[in-house]
Amino acid sequence: MTFSTALEAKFEKLLNSYPPGRKRAALIPMLLFAQDEVGAITGEVVNEIAGRLEITPLQIDEVVTYYSMLHREPRGKHNIQVCTNVSCLLVGGAELLEHAERKLGIRRGESTADGQFSLEEVECMGACSWAPALQVNYDFHHFVSPEKLDRLIDGLRKAH
Repeated sequence: MTFSTALEAKFEKLLNSYPPGRKRAALIPMLLFAQDEVGAITGEVVNEIAGRLEITPLQIDEVVTYYSMLHREPRGKHNIQVCTNVSCLLVGGAELLEHAERKLGIRRGESTADGQFSLEEVECMGACSWAPALQVNYDFHHFVSPEKLDRLIDGLRKAH
């Protein structure tokens, strides 16, 4: 599999950041960077990274199935993850997720037809003090109201 020159440079830097015999520590960052470029953690991505880290594809599959931020299928350009764990739930997280479904016209786990948005329900984001919280790709948003979510989505739509 061929990655971009920029991604190859990131991989090289990561692999050189760890002492000999500890390359596996680069696994999650490598998966995230590859997912950003390719759109998903495909079998081809798994095999390529397994070879570079000298681990088995099964060891990578175990990591991919554990972490909710790693995906086997492509997500929308703007992947919205709404927390519905206890702290967020108590201050409107479930209602916020339902509002997002209505606003985007999709259900959790789906993507919009134009590929711009996908929506997920997730467990704790570690933002309990700022609930309800959501994440769009790598950007966190705290104290999110339905109105704030509307402005966020509208702004992302206008940017394209």
